[in-house]
Amino acid sequence: MNTLLWLRTDLRMHDNPALAAAAENGTVTALFIASPRQWRQHDDAPAKVDFWLRNLRELQRDLGDIGIPLKLLTIDDWSHAPDAIAAFCKQHDIAQVHANTEWAINERRRDAAVGIALAETGVDWTLHHGASLLRPGTVLTGKGECYRVYTPYARTCRERLRSAPLRALPPPKAQTPPAWKADALPDAFDGFAPASEAIRALWPAGEAAASDRLEAFADGVIDAYKDERDFPSLPGTSCLSPYLAAGVLSPGQALRAALAANHGELDSGKAGAATWINELLWREFYQHLLAAFPSLSMHLPMKPETAAVPWRDAPTDLQAWQQGKTGIPIVDAAMRQLLALGWMHNRLRMVTAMFLSKNLLIDWRLGEAWFMQHLVDGDLAANNGGWQWSASTGADAVPYFRVFNPLSQSRRFDPRGVFLREWLPELAHLDDQAIHDPSPMERAAAGYPTAIVDLAQSRLRALEAFGNLPAV
Repeated sequence: MNTLLWLRTDLRMHDNPALAAAAENGTVTALFIASPRQWRQHDDAPAKVDFWLRNLRELQRDLGDIGIPLKLLTIDDWSHAPDAIAAFCKQHDIAQVHANTEWAINERRRDAAVGIALAETGVDWTLHHGASLLRPGTVLTGKGECYRVYTPYARTCRERLRSAPLRALPPPKAQTPPAWKADALPDAFDGFAPASEAIRALWPAGEAAASDRLEAFADGVIDAYKDERDFPSLPGTSCLSPYLAAGVLSPGQALRAALAANHGELDSGKAGAATWINELLWREFYQHLLAAFPSLSMHLPMKPETAAVPWRDAPTDLQAWQQGKTGIPIVDAAMRQLLALGWMHNRLRMVTAMFLSKNLLIDWRLGEAWFMQHLVDGDLAANNGGWQWSASTGADAVPYFRVFNPLSQSRRFDPRGVFLREWLPELAHLDDQAIHDPSPMERAAAGYPTAIVDLAQSRLRALEAFGNLPAV
């Protein structure tokens, strides 16, 4: 019997439930569907699409080594997916289709439509759980509801993971190949330019690269993670987010590596490993929220009352933020890092997001879209969750009056200005104090702009805007 593995954001052979199930039931063919118009609608970054393509090349070779051809279909958008897959199954005599569940609303609607189309043609359609540690919808409060606050959610996750450790799935064994060959992959997908050499060098493709990076992190860097993760000039983070977002690395693989480094402890033992596991659970939290609240996929705030925030229409300020020209050095350095590398340090994602949504009082959704349009690790759940956390519109126990001071953040987490000098070379000659907030004379001499907003006054403006919202 011929079975089909429909690859999406699960570009791996190891620990892939859909692949394992397809291999258990017949001769496997793998399929990837390119939908450039849909990707543009989702604000997927060219760097991310290029990362997908580079990983597909590596995966096609690895699958080919065990007799599984990787085929490619190109459609305009997901409305064409049901007919395209049904036709592919008829052409290749496919009896079963296996895929791993995706939880955003457009993906769920797509999969529902595909299921209907396949049922009409007599093809079995099975979705598996492979994108998170625990299946969304299974971690619930005592009232049977999705958690809206992280701390009790994480506590319940740890209890579940202690009682039922995750089982690793090996890659399938070699098979006799089907009659058809793998398809040639393009140099680039339509409308998505290849990433720069700098981005490609920073994010090498393939499971081997992801595994090497995870192993290097778990064997050393993780020990200092708690102390160094917030300092953007230090190599203190895992830099695994693109691999997790594209599914080149499974969350289970990440967790097992952390547990091995921490002697099996989830929330005790080594502080670095326990802290990183906590970050993995934050990633899970946002996925579970996305699954439970479809409105999060529809540009709506988690807290309904914040829909009434009087966001400013300030295109000049927005453009200054996008291009790293706000006159706030830490914000500008972070935004320039994003443009150059397709990635931004997590501490700086919070700083820049809060600056846009609080100090500039610009709608967080404009920032969310800009990040997605440039991030190689762009992930709807994580990006939306992070932006709503920063904008005080999301699931968070801390009230709206949390407003980071970017100058304080800069002095605390880049005290010697190492990160600032890397991305703001015009300020590199300033001393360790002045570089965080240059004087008017220093700015003029360096050609660096005056700050576009007064931090103290803009903070008060944000507090007033949020404090006067009507009750819902």
